[in-house]
Amino acid sequence: MELKARFSNLWDKVVLFCGKYSDPLTILGLCVLFYYIFFHNIGTYSLMDVDETRYVAMARDMFHSKDFMTLYLNGEYFFEKPPLYFWQECLSFTLWGGKVNEWTARFPVAALGFIFSMVVYGIGRIYINRRFGVFTSLIIATSLEFIMLAKYAILDIVLTFYIGLALVAYFSVYFCKENHKKFYWWAFYVFTGLAVMAKGIPGIAVPFGTVFFTSIMAKKFKEIFKPVFLIPGLILFCLIVLPWHILMFKIHDPLFFNEYIVKHHLHRFLNTPHNEIGRKQPFYYYFIVVLWGFIPWIFSIIAVFIDKIKNWGKLHYVEKVINFDFSTLDNTHKLLALCWVTAFWIMLFFSMSSTKLATYILPVYFPLAVITGLMWKDYVDKQKHEKPISISVQIFGWFCVVAGIAAMFTPYYLPAQLNHDIAEIRWFSLICLLVFGTGTLLFVKFKKYLGVFVFYVLFMAVVSAFATEEFFEVDYKFGQQDLIEFAKYAKDYNYTISANGMDRKYSLLYYNDEQVDYNPLDRDYHVIEKDLKKANNVVIIKNKVLEDVQDKLDFVIIKKGRRYTMIKGKK
Repeated sequence: MELKARFSNLWDKVVLFCGKYSDPLTILGLCVLFYYIFFHNIGTYSLMDVDETRYVAMARDMFHSKDFMTLYLNGEYFFEKPPLYFWQECLSFTLWGGKVNEWTARFPVAALGFIFSMVVYGIGRIYINRRFGVFTSLIIATSLEFIMLAKYAILDIVLTFYIGLALVAYFSVYFCKENHKKFYWWAFYVFTGLAVMAKGIPGIAVPFGTVFFTSIMAKKFKEIFKPVFLIPGLILFCLIVLPWHILMFKIHDPLFFNEYIVKHHLHRFLNTPHNEIGRKQPFYYYFIVVLWGFIPWIFSIIAVFIDKIKNWGKLHYVEKVINFDFSTLDNTHKLLALCWVTAFWIMLFFSMSSTKLATYILPVYFPLAVITGLMWKDYVDKQKHEKPISISVQIFGWFCVVAGIAAMFTPYYLPAQLNHDIAEIRWFSLICLLVFGTGTLLFVKFKKYLGVFVFYVLFMAVVSAFATEEFFEVDYKFGQQDLIEFAKYAKDYNYTISANGMDRKYSLLYYNDEQVDYNPLDRDYHVIEKDLKKANNVVIIKNKVLEDVQDKLDFVIIKKGRRYTMIKGKK
């Protein structure tokens, strides 16, 4: 009894301590979790083709040349993107003692993912409550595509970060004191300017489009043009955006105008007949991307949406829209309304362009996280949306269990080579899927809905922290590992590289740390023959091409990989 009393007294002190320091303990807990999600092991696996190796190689060249204005790729001008991403990479290289490697390359994007997740917690905490902030920040931090791109050294998370901060600043206008509004408006223009410097047109279109549509919804459209908000804001925006653009026009006109403005902005986003970029996709493309990019939370959104449609008449949506008055909403529903309009605008804007990549849609996950955060908070605390979300959890849980069982028997139905490739990740995936699937099914069965949420978060955190490296390693085996090894070999023995039919394989450029002679045609025998005659030069070709040139050209095989072969001319 005495031991029990001591334990009870100790527990009471722990509870009292946690209640007294709940805010700092919450922040500490989120920081620890976000470290594992975003930073853990990010330096242990090679940079990925195409964009990681390309952009980091460009940042390395900028860092070494100290030319922080003009971008170069493999010794040629690169006018596709503004320079903010590359400046941040150079800052990371400087911060880590001038080292250029996988850790220093990925550190800036991981830091932005970490910081923005904390910002999402902050806005939820300040304008709603701490619990809402926790739900929302954990949802965005554990969304599949957000995790992937916050550990992948490319531009999209940088754009998303500054667009996100611009939207946070703008949303704050609706919750702050009147005399503080000007500061949030000025911050909006600053972050919008930085978003433009991250990736051009989307950096201005998403924030200003959001302001346009949400201000109409809130009947605050005229407020946008108040001189105290607009004039200082535009000055700050121009001070950030104009200097680099004016300098590039001055130095590289008309090449900069034709490449940067016309080709990579107007043609790409206005769907002109002169669009040479490619990557055309149908209008609904990003709706499909979000279906996997917002895993595991997308299933609950779909389930609640279907339930709302089924109960359309009972919920009186038409009447609510007709009588909608933003000013009468509480803070939670104001933020929800702002995020719905923002999400629709982001999906519409990126869908209007025929040039689409899955990574472009990343900014939509912030408003979706807020919307989903409210759903899950109500589900856990009030059992609201209980039936649809529970059904979605059960479906996803059973899917994971079945997938886990299927992973046990891959040796019986996958090709031997593929089964060998995934051997290291198979058991990890199997255990995670079975534990996660079984756990969520049990929690939902006994109506422990907080346990379901925690399991979702921990599952994604574990996958991010401990499986990312393994997934990358599997992908490398389909050809990139060959190129990495070839590039390192060439660097060690001071060879130059000629590559045929792989003009976007920038592993050769990054890991060789020298310019690469890329020939886009893989079966141009005359070019291969010419390259073989170069002194101290190796030629990399596809294995299927090797069979064709075996009897036509005089060379020796230095290394042969799974997909590529490195050859050298005989002396």
